Amino acid sequence: MTVGLPLLKPRPADRRAAWEEPPTRLGSAAKAVVLTVIVAVMTLPFLVVLSTSLASREEVTAAGGYVLFPTEPTLQAYRTILSGGLVTRAVTVSVLITGIGTALSLLTTIALAYALSKRGVPGSRPVLLLVLFTLLFAPGMIPMYVLVKELGLLDSYWALILPGLVNAFNLVVMRAFFMNIPEELYQAARIDGAGDWRILTRIVLPLSKGVIAVVGLFYAVTYWNAFFNAMLYLNDSGKWPIQLLLRTYVVQNKQMAADQLGVAHLPPQQSISMAVVMLALIPILLLYPFLQKYFTKGVLTGAIKG
Repeated sequence: MTVGLPLLKPRPADRRAAWEEPPTRLGSAAKAVVLTVIVAVMTLPFLVVLSTSLASREEVTAAGGYVLFPTEPTLQAYRTILSGGLVTRAVTVSVLITGIGTALSLLTTIALAYALSKRGVPGSRPVLLLVLFTLLFAPGMIPMYVLVKELGLLDSYWALILPGLVNAFNLVVMRAFFMNIPEELYQAARIDGAGDWRILTRIVLPLSKGVIAVVGLFYAVTYWNAFFNAMLYLNDSGKWPIQLLLRTYVVQNKQMAADQLGVAHLPPQQSISMAVVMLALIPILLLYPFLQKYFTKGVLTGAIKG
């Protein structure tokens, strides 16, 4: 006589642990209200900026500066700032600095992180300690300015790229990710005759797409939003990036002249300022959704678990 094993009933997906209390209607309603308020607080300023940039002169005048729901939206402010002149040049400068700076920063960070992640590399520990020292103690503004001046980088775009070429936090994150790759993969590749360059390009980088995307986004956002270095090192206003232009004509409320924008008649100044703000926000808003999934998969977890 055989005794059959008792059938194990699968646990329902919605079954809660013994210590969890079921949600009450009041608690669920409170959560919904809090989330609604948070979404409204985050969305309302963006909506005001977008609406004001699309508003006509009459609506801006009637509203006293800011418009929430334009009845007659127009793209005149965007046509004005993109028709040539100051804003178009500033956007081009920001795009070039962000693209070149992000590529060079990723290249140097990957190379340095890979070298520091390998055991037995001569001088790796002092270099790592030096990197951690810069993470804790940042240089002052005056020493950085003197260094940039002595290197002959004043009034040059390289002054916006080279001082922040390697970020210590991004380097530590990427080094930690590289160290989580099993050593057996390196050993197998070396048995097959692969060198460090081939191991890096054929094994490490394909397994590290997540962390590279995240670190690349960090660098891109940093380069795109930077204005302080441009304010310090660029004397020629024709070389200003969009963020410094945004600070000068929006934060400081300086008026843009028609000849600077290359047009004869200007839309409302408030609409022009908000259109410049939108141009500064759009690239990051378009880039972030494509890389959002890597924030949890690329940095917090390793590529392979041994």
